[in-house]
Amino acid sequence: MKVLIVDDDFFITTALKTILESDSEIRVCGSGKNGKEAVNLYESLHPDILLMDIRMEEMDGLAASAEILTHDPAAKILLLTTFLDDEYIVRALKLGARGYLLKQDYNSIIPALKAVYSGQSVYGNEITAKLPALLTGQKNFPWEKHHIGARELEVIALVAQGMSNKEISQTLCLSEGTVRNYLSTILDKLNLRDRTQLAVFYLKNNNL
Repeated sequence: MKVLIVDDDFFITTALKTILESDSEIRVCGSGKNGKEAVNLYESLHPDILLMDIRMEEMDGLAASAEILTHDPAAKILLLTTFLDDEYIVRALKLGARGYLLKQDYNSIIPALKAVYSGQSVYGNEITAKLPALLTGQKNFPWEKHHIGARELEVIALVAQGMSNKEISQTLCLSEGTVRNYLSTILDKLNLRDRTQLAVFYLKNNNL
């Protein structure tokens, strides 16, 4: 697994490289210090995963993620930050980043990288705990009139991010059967046919 690290703190970059390369399955293929370098390095190195800070000079990690994903929608980007900022979390979800972790949680980084590499999306426990409040607090559509609860809205938002039932179950710590039941109920409530219609409906009616 080739990983590109981008962080404006040289010591953090060095520490991350040491941590990651302690695992024989991971190779750090390069490093950068801002979003512009992330965009250029991603294009030249074609890493399996981009592990990137958010707050950086010249171009931040979210802007870099947006540019990279525009050219490569399949890009696997794992955002790593010291800031548990609601706006950042919502923007990361909207962009389609594969994960958002706090730097303080070093023990979770390698498992998160492996999960993202296998096709999953990963959000730290602190972020997952905040999702229901964030998603219901950012609404423009009157979901409650359709009897859509906070947990159901959380499932809808993750469907809109392109997650599979398996990924949603892992992100929300639910069984796949429970996720399927939620989706069936949601589709009935909104009179929609399938998850594609649900994703389009959400994106049209919920301006994050």
